[in-house]
Amino acid sequence: MAVVSKQILLVDDNPLFLKLLARAFDKAGFSCHSANSGQGALAYLQTSMPDAILSDYEMPEMNGLEFRRSVLRNDRLKDIPFMFLTGFDDEKIRYSGLDLQAIDYVIKDTPVEVIIAKVNNLLHAVNKQRELSEMEIRQTVAALNIKAVPEKIPVINGLTIDFWHQDYQQIPGGDFIDFIEADDRYLFIVLGDIMGKKWKAWFFTFTYLSYIRAAVRFGVSDTDNSTASILQKINKVIYHDEGLRDILSSVSLIRVDRQSGQLSYAGAGDLPLLHYRQASQQLTQIDSSGLLLGLLPEGNYTEQDIALEPGDELFIFTDGLIDFAFADGKKSDYPAFAQKLQQHIANKQSFNELKHTLQQQSAQLVDDSSIIHIYKTT
Repeated sequence: MAVVSKQILLVDDNPLFLKLLARAFDKAGFSCHSANSGQGALAYLQTSMPDAILSDYEMPEMNGLEFRRSVLRNDRLKDIPFMFLTGFDDEKIRYSGLDLQAIDYVIKDTPVEVIIAKVNNLLHAVNKQRELSEMEIRQTVAALNIKAVPEKIPVINGLTIDFWHQDYQQIPGGDFIDFIEADDRYLFIVLGDIMGKKWKAWFFTFTYLSYIRAAVRFGVSDTDNSTASILQKINKVIYHDEGLRDILSSVSLIRVDRQSGQLSYAGAGDLPLLHYRQASQQLTQIDSSGLLLGLLPEGNYTEQDIALEPGDELFIFTDGLIDFAFADGKKSDYPAFAQKLQQHIANKQSFNELKHTLQQQSAQLVDDSSIIHIYKTT
């Protein structure tokens, strides 16, 4: 089995020193990319994820601290181990770098072999800690045997339902999906996203799912099956739950009536759904006005019916599919994803083909990503 070289980004405006350092790292078995400015490094980072960054402090236009701040603003890049190089032995400069979560500070006249050893030790420690953290999460997931996505897809006459889900960096995160069979008549489709907690969000997904499942079943048993009413009940409980204080979530909730085939929808801080109408061959947005669950006591949720005609498709998805990494941070581009879906449909590609495409592009994702697809057959 081939050994994968460790990727390192070297940033320095001194071409001679940069060439010397790159040659030494290459000889030590690293795969190096060199940039002679902070701007050049950020351009490289738009499409690449090195294992470590070693950056000069004193550079024109954008110095090392400014470059470091730009990296920290980008969710995809901010956890890359970062070390400063400087020609100055100034404690104030050193503290400034460490305040920006730089792992270490290396004086430029340090022997090159010592710099390489420091980077090797840094990567070994970071990888070891990451392996332990990931192992603990996976062991917890396995021990609790609680899944944030279902194993089975419901079968409904006249509708084909499917979904795709990808955890960010293969670690269970904040997206959750559920298909709740409330009774023989009603199926509820749930797509949610715990906000802003990275991998820690997984620990809150099953609490949210428990509340949602209970509210759906109690609502149907009391003949109050309005999606807006169910979301409001969930919201009140979560808002007053001290264990979930400041743990907010978006949710798309869809009720499917097996008898009539009618779909009803309410959303809590979610992205607009996309409805493809076969008759016009266009995608249209379905917006909700409800607030994130847990934000305020009253979420202002409203229910609306969705009428699907044969050949129509409905897409429900989380923001992991519309977020993209740029040099100055993560940005969302909903229209770009909508355009991608429109092209996918225009090319008469199936949802399985879309899933395959998303899987191929999963390495570029910056967050957990989920999408549910509903297709009206008859």
